Amino acid sequence: MLSAYTGHAMHLITDRLLVGNINDAVQPPVQIGALLLVAEEYTVEAPPWLAYGKIPFKDFGEANPRRLAEAVLWVEQHIRENRVMVCCRAGMGRSVSVVMAYLCCVENMAYADVLKLVMTRRPGAMPLPNLEHTIEHVLTLRKAA
Repeated sequence: MLSAYTGHAMHLITDRLLVGNINDAVQPPVQIGALLLVAEEYTVEAPPWLAYGKIPFKDFGEANPRRLAEAVLWVEQHIRENRVMVCCRAGMGRSVSVVMAYLCCVENMAYADVLKLVMTRRPGAMPLPNLEHTIEHVLTLRKAA
């Protein structure tokens, strides 16, 4: 799919936003300028050239709205200057959910459109339970900030 990213399982969601798995997080490609790890159970040592953040989420559980808002803000702060990759264990649930929240909250895309885009670009994606409701909560938190 992405010849420039041979050897990686990551998926391009937009031109500046990707989702990846833990292997992508451990060995990020040089085309990535910022990496957000959202897997609670992993720690990686990011290379010095990479902007790195970790905001942990439990696998398969509902996302904490405040933590999701924090992750959206992290992506928002880094995407202007970098290609951002959000990673979890498999690159299917938590990372996809953070990317979806970013697209809804910052890019003002409708949830249904974001879901369709993500399912097309990341086959097998499984957003966290009640994600649409959680994103609505995040939007409220962001307006109050």
